[in-house]
Amino acid sequence: MKRMLIWLLLISSVTQLPAQSIRTVDVCVYGGTSGGVMAAYAARKMGKSVVLIEPGRHLGGLTTGGLGYTDIGNKYAITGLSLDFYRRLGKHYGNFEQWIFEPSVAENLFREYIKRGDVPVVYGHRIVSAKKVNGTIQEITLETPLSSVQPVNTVRAKMFIDATYEGDLLAKAGVSYTVGREANSQYNETWNGVQILNGHQFADGVDPYKVPGKPESGLLWGISPEPVAATGTGDKKVQAYNFRICLSSDPANMIPITRPEGYDSTRYELLLRAMEKDPKLTFNRILKPDRMPNQKTDINNFGPFSTDMIGTNYDFPEASYDRRAQIQREHELYNKGLLYFIGHDPRMRPEIREQMLKFGYPKDEYTDNGNWSPQMYVREARRMIGDYVMTQANCEGKEVVKDGVGMAAYTMDSHNCQRVVIEKNGMKMVKNEGNVEVGGFPPYPISYRSLIPKQNECKNLLVPVCLSASHIAYGSIRMEPVFMVLGQSAAVAASLAIDQKQPVQQVNVAAVQKILRENPLLDGSTPDVVVDDDDTRQVTMTGDWTKETRGGYGRSLVVDDSKGQSAKAVRFAPTLPKTGQYDLYAYFPRRPDASSQTTLLIHNGSSTQPVTLKKETIQVEGQTSGAWVKIGTFAFPAGKKAYVEVTNQGADGAVVADAVQWIAVK
Repeated sequence: MKRMLIWLLLISSVTQLPAQSIRTVDVCVYGGTSGGVMAAYAARKMGKSVVLIEPGRHLGGLTTGGLGYTDIGNKYAITGLSLDFYRRLGKHYGNFEQWIFEPSVAENLFREYIKRGDVPVVYGHRIVSAKKVNGTIQEITLETPLSSVQPVNTVRAKMFIDATYEGDLLAKAGVSYTVGREANSQYNETWNGVQILNGHQFADGVDPYKVPGKPESGLLWGISPEPVAATGTGDKKVQAYNFRICLSSDPANMIPITRPEGYDSTRYELLLRAMEKDPKLTFNRILKPDRMPNQKTDINNFGPFSTDMIGTNYDFPEASYDRRAQIQREHELYNKGLLYFIGHDPRMRPEIREQMLKFGYPKDEYTDNGNWSPQMYVREARRMIGDYVMTQANCEGKEVVKDGVGMAAYTMDSHNCQRVVIEKNGMKMVKNEGNVEVGGFPPYPISYRSLIPKQNECKNLLVPVCLSASHIAYGSIRMEPVFMVLGQSAAVAASLAIDQKQPVQQVNVAAVQKILRENPLLDGSTPDVVVDDDDTRQVTMTGDWTKETRGGYGRSLVVDDSKGQSAKAVRFAPTLPKTGQYDLYAYFPRRPDASSQTTLLIHNGSSTQPVTLKKETIQVEGQTSGAWVKIGTFAFPAGKKAYVEVTNQGADGAVVADAVQWIAVK
């Protein structure tokens, strides 16, 4: 109760919308997630009046809620304001781009976008209802947790954008949606529905019963008594949630991890049994403590038993606000209890306890929430059933849409949905069900039609987060950088719909694509010029190069491993928009067989300058296969006179030619 009162006081102190007010704007963005912030900022840059409604107290969703070890997939997919965000983070940390960052740094940057865009933000208000007339949302009604003493508020807008993880606005507007997993047969998929695979899985033989070998003793906590359905069967089960946990190993910035409220060590018995069967389950294979700047972590689920609270979130997507708060509190206590268990239970191996005790809660993060993230990792909740449903066929490139307004590039990734008992070789054992990690495909376009409802359901709503996708396709799309891209795209489309007085279903998608391509930051600045190896109009090759489809920027890269025995080169020849100084970057993947040096020839239209790049200058960090490496700053003429050649001169290993980028110096 004390925590709730503090929360309510904080909410009332930051709310900017007066009681009993009616606010009328061009665009209302509901949900201050990363996608919501970028949608609101983009709509303002498009010249529209905007209000951003955030039901909580913080901006940025998971990007500020602990997920600082960014799930990227392929950097080719990250464009526009989303890419600008990671480059601004780079400036903070003294790098070109920064994909690994502290929560507070990210939230400060989102606040900067809000300030620069002059975006009004309303905190602590949540949707109660949506009034729709002839398929058009006229207004939404909002309440605060203090609604018993404060009247609700109304927002009227020409266009609405639902940028929540839960899809609350689309549901209140009567738009069709689904929860859970489709059967494989519904969209002709193979990785949807029930799946018992090997990833994040228990070794064979882990006994599921409270008293080993005795079913009559009952199941250990967290194991479902339900029989397992056939592979590919659909259901309403939701992949597990957790927290992306930010801890500190800096003694000066560390609060000890103590025994949480309601702690019950029996909830973690399965971890001990899993470790007994698999001695390889060390500290780093239980918690996955990815390292962040300033001795902090982004801890995610890993292995058979970790931070995912499997099977406890099924009702969250459609639950009341009170029930959701209860589920989140249960997840918080489970995660805090796990950390305490690992560090203090005498049955844990001593070296694991010692490693855990080196960490504590960071003093300088989440200072208004007990140094714990206020944002649970809601991996998936409602998914709209819109004008077009993205499926496994889109991920794998078997179906390619022409109306793409963003790209996805991550593995089809589902966390486990349930913990079950199976029988194998006559023995009962526990297994996790639902984990799928299938990738190996290049970036692919996300249809504009997957961001909009069917026209007969709603004409002025866009949904860049709970977009229209099957469960398994959503697992590939649902990455924070992609949500930012789609938030911007939704705002551009909403603005064009207002200008043309059209339903969102009739927006000229080619016009949206043109704005995103030619004015990616929506400020009139010169777009970066990127030439990729598969651009046959701007790339020519001398000699035989081997094309590879994994590990590069975009769809491919080319490699020469002849060690310079015969002269070979790949020429990247751009069309530059203006004469001037450009920062020049080349993209290189992480590969152990790379040459110790790579020679590039820089031609400025009249002369050629060789530059030798040493292997040790290629620093690749985080969940990506490569990085942009600065070659230098050069003067280039407008037009098609300049080029950069990647050569195999002096090579003693593999030489990679992937992509080159020209960024106009301001």
